[in-house]
Amino acid sequence: MIQKSSPAPVKTSGMQRIVTSAHLVSEKSPELSEFEFGLIIATHAFNRWITRCMGAAGVKDMASIDVLVLHHTNHRGMEKRLADICFVLNIEDTHVVSYSLKKLVNAGYVRSQKKGKEVFFSTTEAGAALCMRYREVREACLMPGFSGAAEENRQLGEFSELLRIISGRYDQAARSATSY
Repeated sequence: MIQKSSPAPVKTSGMQRIVTSAHLVSEKSPELSEFEFGLIIATHAFNRWITRCMGAAGVKDMASIDVLVLHHTNHRGMEKRLADICFVLNIEDTHVVSYSLKKLVNAGYVRSQKKGKEVFFSTTEAGAALCMRYREVREACLMPGFSGAAEENRQLGEFSELLRIISGRYDQAARSATSY
C-alpha cells in the first residue's frame, strides 16, 4: 500500500517548520527549506493562475510558458530576439522558448521578422489585444485581493528584490553543481 505524502512539520531549534523534504533541512538555514516549499507551491499557483487568466481572456489552451513569452514579447511594444526573451525570463533552454514562439506565431498572436541574420519577434494586433484582455481579467480577479496600501506595496517590492537575489544564488549553485 502506498502512503500519501504531504508536507510535514519538522522541528528544528524548537520551532515547527512546514517543509516538503525534511531530509533536506539544514541546520545552517532551516528557513531555506520553508522558503523552497513556499516557492514550490507559489510557482504552481502562479502557473495555474496565468493559464486560467488567459483562458478567461479567451484562449484556453495556452501553456504557462506561452503566456509568459507572449507578455514579454508584447512588453513595451518593442521587437525582441529569442536570446533576449530567454535572458529576461531566465530560461536556459532556448528550444522551449522557440517552440512557444512558433505556437504563438501559428496562432496569430506573434509575428517574426528576419533582419540580416537575426529574427525579431513582436506581437500582432491580435496578440496585443489578447494581452489587454488578460490585463482586464487580472484587474478584475487578482487585484481585489490587494489593498494597494503603501505598506503592502513596500513589502511586495522587498519580497521581489529578495526573489531576484535568491534566484541569483540558485543560478550560481546550479553552475557549481554542474562541475561538482
